[in-house]
Amino acid sequence: MSEQIIRLAARGDGVTESGRFVPLSAPGDFVDEAGAITAGPHHAVPPCRHFPECGGCQLQHVDDEAYGVFVQDRIASALAAQGLAAADVRPTHISPPNSRRRAALKAERRGETVLLGFHQEGTHRIIDMRECHILRPELFALVAPLRGLLRRLLGPRSSGGVRLTLADRGVDMLVEGGSADGLEAAEAVTAFAQEHGLARLSLDDGYGPQTLWEPEPVTVTLSGIPVPLPHGAFLQATEDGETALVAGVRAAVGEAAIVADLFAGLGTFALAMPGRVYAAEGARDAAASLKAAANRAQRQVFVDHRDLFRRPLTTAELDRFDAIVLDPPRAGAKEQVEHLAASKVPRIAYATCNPATFARDAKGLTDGGYMLDWVRPVGQFRWSTHVELVGAFSR
Repeated sequence: MSEQIIRLAARGDGVTESGRFVPLSAPGDFVDEAGAITAGPHHAVPPCRHFPECGGCQLQHVDDEAYGVFVQDRIASALAAQGLAAADVRPTHISPPNSRRRAALKAERRGETVLLGFHQEGTHRIIDMRECHILRPELFALVAPLRGLLRRLLGPRSSGGVRLTLADRGVDMLVEGGSADGLEAAEAVTAFAQEHGLARLSLDDGYGPQTLWEPEPVTVTLSGIPVPLPHGAFLQATEDGETALVAGVRAAVGEAAIVADLFAGLGTFALAMPGRVYAAEGARDAAASLKAAANRAQRQVFVDHRDLFRRPLTTAELDRFDAIVLDPPRAGAKEQVEHLAASKVPRIAYATCNPATFARDAKGLTDGGYMLDWVRPVGQFRWSTHVELVGAFSR
């Protein structure tokens, strides 16, 4: 007897009405007692040869319609777990294939062979990348030549990593775990950077990034403003997803003239606001970059290097603003939300990559009298179980 898959669980497995979990199934599929799957209308042919081994993607076997519903359901389930009534969860914005502008790849050298790619799902085994349907072409083009460079930088039986970010003038590359000791290795690094037009090439041998190649200061443009890009600074995974998140935040804050952007980072949202902006950020390098960019562009952005976990804005400070933008890390903004819930701020825009901590913080805000007006899901980590969103609150 066959059962139909009715939804996708949080980790991407299909679930039948009886509660049976079936890997690599899609809503509308049928599965028999032996586990054989009969494809339904939402079952897609995975485009990549490495799926499902590669941990970079979990959901290449579902179509965009089913994937969009999966993202919506993740948010609705998180809100329901906090006892919140179903909000207006809008259709999911999904970034296109080959749009990821940053990636953290794993590397391992075995003699003259170098493995480079993502880990296999749930293991430390590296899937040696020969194709990729999520990375920007500029990033994937470096994968094959990188193996040659890593033969010089990694020991005969050692491992490391490579962080790639597409900046304004090319790729910013950070090699982790390698070393460029000696003239020959240093010349190889410079030659690689020149040949492939890198914006910056750095090494981290365990004592922090050391820049070996940077002909011009590396920047990333946010809302039309070039911002200096520090090592390890957070950047939205795709330009497409960033645009969708910024549009959601702009819609949530409305015509607010004075806005506070909390956990501002490099200024993804602060630089997109038309009025006066107070931007608080706990990472010193990011705060300095945002301040320099805003000053150079003559924008009305006051940047405050402030740890909002240890020193959140007080209710009195919050009440000075027409709207608040929150973009916390995965842990959420519990300490700041406690003060926000008691404030008189008319509008709050909450951007996050974690539906669970968003729902927890949403409960704190609604208990304080706010209304969750709508949620805009964003699937910029296409084919993964990673969910982003913007939530709009008002009182």
